[in-house]
Amino acid sequence: MPIIESSIQRVRLTKKQHDRNEPQRSAYRTAVKRFVKAAKAGSDDTAELYKQVSSTIDRAHSKGLIKKNKASRQKSRLAKYVK
Repeated sequence: MPIIESSIQRVRLTKKQHDRNEPQRSAYRTAVKRFVKAAKAGSDDTAELYKQVSSTIDRAHSKGLIKKNKASRQKSRLAKYVK
């Protein structure tokens, strides 16, 4: 455990940020996995799932979980499954 007061504050802040980001990151990853699994299985509702996963990726980007280029790269790669 740190001794310096500012370090103690950083530890508290980092834990708080981690606790806030972890469920969002999990939901984002789950949505991507669900879409890929459905697309590889040849499901009929891939267009609807793509719409949902695209929204989830955009939300993760707006929350700062992933960067802009990663978000657009993932959406581009996932769009190939729809075609």
